[in-house]
Amino acid sequence: MFKALRQRAHLLKNEIYALYLAYRDPRVPWYAKLFIALVVAYAFSPIDLIPDFIPVLGYLDDLILIPLGVTLALKMIPSDVLAECRERAQAIAAQGKPVNRAAAVVIVGIWIVCGALAITWLLGMVAATR
Repeated sequence: MFKALRQRAHLLKNEIYALYLAYRDPRVPWYAKLFIALVVAYAFSPIDLIPDFIPVLGYLDDLILIPLGVTLALKMIPSDVLAECRERAQAIAAQGKPVNRAAAVVIVGIWIVCGALAITWLLGMVAATR
């Protein structure tokens, strides 16, 4: 059972990297790129919608949201582009783990901006009730 889960996780990781490569391809429609950016950013983000330390629910997003998002994003990509991106992702994964520090900075920046907006909104709500 664990071997099958590990294999599925590896396949999912390759699909996410293929999505990242598809995002950079000019043949992918803009709306697909927007959705792919959200899925990949969420998948690689260290911050989850539901924190992992919450029993059962903490892993729910990792088990349901990410695979669902990946599946929907894959359906938005033209099949020839997707096949090329999958091949490139497998080739890159065989060479070693890819590192993109710029993407990490962007993802962390997005979460910081979202957090700041949420705090601003909450402070506005508190001020409006006084």
